[in-house]
This record gives sequence, structure tokens and C-alpha cells, in this order.
Amino acid sequence: MPTRFDMVFITTSALMVAPLAIAETPVWGGDGSVSASMSTGNTETTDVGIAVDLDRDSGTWNVGFNATADYGETDGIETKNRLFFGSNLDRQINDRLFGFGSVSWEADNFSGFESRTFVGGGLGYEVFAREGLGWVVRGGPGFKIDEIEAIVDTTVIPEVIIEPARTEESISAIAESEFNLSFNDSVGMTNDSKAIYAETSTQFSNIAALQAALTDTLSARVSFEARYDTEPPEGFENTDTITRFSIVYKFGE
Repeated sequence: MPTRFDMVFITTSALMVAPLAIAETPVWGGDGSVSASMSTGNTETTDVGIAVDLDRDSGTWNVGFNATADYGETDGIETKNRLFFGSNLDRQINDRLFGFGSVSWEADNFSGFESRTFVGGGLGYEVFAREGLGWVVRGGPGFKIDEIEAIVDTTVIPEVIIEPARTEESISAIAESEFNLSFNDSVGMTNDSKAIYAETSTQFSNIAALQAALTDTLSARVSFEARYDTEPPEGFENTDTITRFSIVYKFGE
């Protein structure tokens, strides 16, 4: 009898392998970006980030993959360390309606969670799909696994575990919105929102970005990301934000 972890693994594998069986699929397209900042003086800080966003579209099928990594230090002490991976497989039903499967995994050393995994699917709809303006919404049920770190009292020696590490599994649901607007051939904006509901906790995230083309393949981007958790582990804040100034390289079609 397969466990819930087996089902997550099987679903994730299917999302990654299924696109390989799609015939007459064009090459991968998308972009990669690098962001970095450094300050010296009374306080020395370093922040770096990389991201990649890829997709293949055959008309009927679309597969996407995105990943981000953020790392930061202040006076030699690590203050930021987060990894995120996501993938989706979409199947067009008519001109605007489509079905989708989605899987995501993230690990953040400063969130109180060892890792967070979501697997789900449902229906999506292209509200706007014309030159210079796009808006896609999607939603459906899923399954969520949160690996929560142990709560440790570090004020005593040896350290005392106040609450042991645990795993929370729950039926979940996802809702997403992806909006993009081009002001002209060189400048545009995007706003991507996501909510993952679960009985134990609900995650909200929003990324707003403004991008300007420098050459045919290079662009400058400034973005602001806000993440909110309704029930963070004890000792952690509900809200995290990050501002990125990035150089973006576009490839593929």
C-alpha cells in the first residue's frame, strides 16, 4: 500500500517525465536572472540570488519549470538561505480553458520549516490573452506536507528540545493569478499571486516586477516579493519580504 510520500513522489515524477513523451514540442524558452548587492562599513552585508523560469509549449501541452535560490550574510553571519523549485504540466481544453498539474518544494533555513511540499491540480482560465496583456488564473485541490523543525532552547547547555520536529500532512487547495502588461516594446510589468490553503496553515505570496529591455536578450528587473504564513512556527514572523535588482537573460523563442 503506497504511503502519502510515495504518492507525492509518483505525482512529481509524472509531471517531470510526461513532457518527454509529447511529440513535436518546440525547444525550451524562458529566462534566467542574477541579483546581487553588497555593503561595507559599520555593517557588511552580502545578498545574492539566482532564478530560472523555463517552459515548452506545443499548443495543446505546456510544461513549465521555475527555481530560485537566495542567500545573504550580515557581518559574516548567515541571514538568508532559501531554495524553491516548482513545475507544472498544462493541457489545453479549449481556447482559454485548461487543466493543470502542479508540484512545488521549498526549504528556508529562517522560516522554522525544514521543507514544504505541495502537489495538486485543477483548472485554469486565460482571462486576457492578447498582445501586450495577459492574465491567467488557476485553482484546484492538492496535498501539502510541512516538515517543521524542532524548537530548541539554546540558552542552556546542553541544549534542550522544547518541541520535537514533526511532519504535518493535510488536504490542501491552490489558487494562482499571473498577470502581465507591456507598456511598450521595451518596458513591462508582471504580478504573480499564489495562495496555498491547508487546515494547519495557509501560505500567501505575491511578486510584483518591473522590467526594461537593455538589448534583445538582456533586461534589467526590479521586483518585490512578499510572503505571508497564517500559522508560522513559534518564534517566527508571519511575513517575509525581499527586494531584488536583477539582470535577466532571455533565451529560446
